[in-house]
Parts: sequence; structure tokens; C-alpha cells
Amino acid sequence: MSDADAAAPARLADPTGPTGPADPFDADSVGRADPAGRAGFDPGAAAAAATAAILRDTMAGAERGVVVDSPPGAGKSTLVVRAARELAAAGRPLMVVAQTNAQVDDLVIRLAEAEPELPIGRLHSSDATAYDPALNALPAVRTSAKVGDLAGLDVVISTAAKWAHTKNVEPWQHAIVDEAYQMRSDALLAVAGLFERALFVGDPGQLDPFSVVGAEQWSGLSYDPSASAVTTLLAHNPGLPQHRLPVSWRLPASAAPLVSAAFYPYTPFRSGTEHGDRRLSFGVGSDGSGVDRVLDAAAEAGWGLLELPARHTPRTDPEAVRAVALVVRRLLDRGGAATSERSPDPVPLTAARIAVGTAHRDQAAAVRAALVDLGVSGVVVDTANRLQGREFDVTVVLHPLSGRPDATAFHLETGRLCVLASRHRHACVVVCRAGVPELLDDHPSTEPVRLGVSMKFPDGWEANHAVLAHLNEHRVRWRP
Repeated sequence: MSDADAAAPARLADPTGPTGPADPFDADSVGRADPAGRAGFDPGAAAAAATAAILRDTMAGAERGVVVDSPPGAGKSTLVVRAARELAAAGRPLMVVAQTNAQVDDLVIRLAEAEPELPIGRLHSSDATAYDPALNALPAVRTSAKVGDLAGLDVVISTAAKWAHTKNVEPWQHAIVDEAYQMRSDALLAVAGLFERALFVGDPGQLDPFSVVGAEQWSGLSYDPSASAVTTLLAHNPGLPQHRLPVSWRLPASAAPLVSAAFYPYTPFRSGTEHGDRRLSFGVGSDGSGVDRVLDAAAEAGWGLLELPARHTPRTDPEAVRAVALVVRRLLDRGGAATSERSPDPVPLTAARIAVGTAHRDQAAAVRAALVDLGVSGVVVDTANRLQGREFDVTVVLHPLSGRPDATAFHLETGRLCVLASRHRHACVVVCRAGVPELLDDHPSTEPVRLGVSMKFPDGWEANHAVLAHLNEHRVRWRP
């Protein structure tokens, strides 16, 4: 989350003005309701009202930019695809900026599936494997490393890095910047001359933009190149209309209140489902072990904490790594099945619908090796950085502070914990050694206060306390 965003409530468009109800929770058309889920709230109508307001500002607004904050699983990609289709239908040339090649390819495929006849250009690098070969099977998609080859197409999509090397072209009338909070402001500056107006869409609660060099010398300045594109954009254009998507269609009713309160206190959201709409069950009963008991807790409440004895350990704590692998093994052995609004009939919980999240790559590698030893394959195991934007039925998380002797800024990063706690549709099991609350109290935040920089809220210290307090209600102590 960017400092500027986190410091104050989002500045929403006036609901009585020409742009319509920017805050769906206050819109009469969707009933009197709040993010906590009072009776009468219609999540579909709230999401539709928010989308309509965003599209009105994008298509007919007078400002050069529109900013949209999206919580996890709120339909950000769906919004991007719909906005692209409407701009193309209106005859407005459009460029789309994403942050990675995987994101670009995903958007191309989604857009082509939604409108197969729409001419789409995929601008890529000169590498032999620059894009997903699946794009070659899409008849309306043209791929090229030269922007001139894509001239005249309704939509051209590429990464920010590739767009930065595009020169001597007529500016596009519109641009859509996807994952705008993960884009550094210097990357936005490099492409800003390519478009006249833009829609910026992103999740303010995810990990901050990555920089390989220190940026302390620019801290507090409005043109800090390490700040997110949205932070810098709003610092120089505070009057731009800002909207938010109010509903997470990914997070279940058991998870949305915690994630909203812990990581999005000023831009609250709620789940698109109610308690009971989703159910995780097992075909094989519990064997009474700690691993099975935490799985039963997670199936019942949506959360489970498998707590190992307190101990300072190496980063690749062998006992914690094995505990994570055992949780995954038992998920599969017990014949897990998921029932949801997508399918009233139980759908088997396969390895492809399970993910393991860690803070470090060496931890992920250790978990993969442990899973191989247990005969498990097909489970996604990766760091929070690489799990951003992905969705699974069940996630198993190795807590970033488990077994640590200290609480560093890296491990207290709010976005890291937010990503790890918000990838699941049904349940999340956290594996952690005891003693983290005491560790947090022994290592209060000591970040320097800099002039011109708003305090980031919520900070990682507070978010960790909030999440652990909730997890303690679903704790199973286990001694390997």
C-alpha cells in the first residue's frame, strides 16, 4: 500500500454529482448497508454501481485520469477487460499497460475470449519466448516486437518496460494501467507521453513496487521515483476521481472481514458470498493428529493456525517446512471437496487448487522438496511476490515471522502478509511457531519519520497483531 493512500480515506467522487454513486455502500440503489454486511446489502448491485460510475468517468469524464482501488478478488481484471471493450467499441484507440508478461498474456486471452472478433495487438520483446504460445491460436490477436506492425488495431497490450522503449508514435487516446500500485512512478513517467487519458486500476494493499537501489534521498518528495505510480499521480493531481470496488468475489465471508479490517481500514469491502454459501468437507475422518485437527478447524471457520513450539530457527526451519508439507499431504489424503456458488455439487480439492505461500525463495524450495518426499506434486509453492493476483481454493502459509529472533522491515511488510492471507476461496492454514506476538512487542516499529511522508497505515506491526489475534481463535498446538 502506498504511503499517500494509506494515510487517509480514499477521496471518492461526489455521489450526488454527475459521475453517480462512486461509493456503492452509500448508494440508495443498493440499499442501506455497510462493508460489515448488514441485511439488505446486494453485493452484485453494489459492484455494478461501482463499475458504472468508473466507466462513466472513464468514457465521459473531463479529468485526464481515473483511479480505481480494488481489494483482493474484486474483479479487477474483469473491469479492465470491460473498459477495454467499451473504449474499443467507441472507436477510441487504446493501449494497455501491465507489469509482467504473464499479466499481459492473461489480459490478451481474457479480452479475446470476451470478444473474439476484437483486433488486439500483443507488443512484445525480441526474445524467442516473449509471450505465451497460446496467443498464436487466437485469430484476432496479432503479435509483434515492433509497434508499427500493430498500427490501426483497436487495442495494443504490453508491459510497462516494453512501452518505455516505444518512440515516435502518435499518442493513444486512452490507456489502461493495470496493477498500477505495483508500478513505480519512474516507470509511469517513461510511458506518460504515449497516451492522453488513462484509467489506473490496482490493489493498494499488495506489495509495494520493487527497487534494487535505495531511495532514501527522494523520500518525502512528490517525484520520488520509488513510490508507486498512483502515489505520485495523486500527489501532482489530487483532484482526479477515485473509486473503489466494494466486493471481493474471491474471499469467503469468513475471511473478508479480517482482511478488510487489517489491511484496508479506510477502503472497506465485504465478501460477495455469505456464511454457508461455501463449504469445505473431507471424505476421510480425522486421525486426531494436530495436522488433521487444524484442517478441521479451517474447514469449519475458514482459518486454522498450526502452532509449533516457540524456538529460534534457521529461515528454512525443517520442522515448520515439514509441517507445511504434511498439511498439504493430508488435504489430499482426506479427499477434500469444495461446494460453492460456482457449483452446488462437491468439487474435488486437487493439488492444482492448493497453494503454499512463503516469504523467501529458499523456504519455497525447501517446501517443494518436502512435498516431493511425501509424494505430492502439482501444488503451487511460491513467495508472496509471485502469488500476487492468483487464486486457489485452499492456501497453506508459512508465517513470515515464524521462528525469527527479530522482526525486520521486510518481514513486517504489510503487503506481504496481505497477499499471503488473501489468496483463498475457502480456507487458509497458517503454520507458525509460538511467540510471534511477544516478538512483535519486543521489536516495535523504529522506522524513521521523514518530512513530507505520511505515516503508513496500517503498518506491518499492527496488521500482524490483528491477524494473529484472529488466528488464535482457531489455534491447534502441535509438537512434531
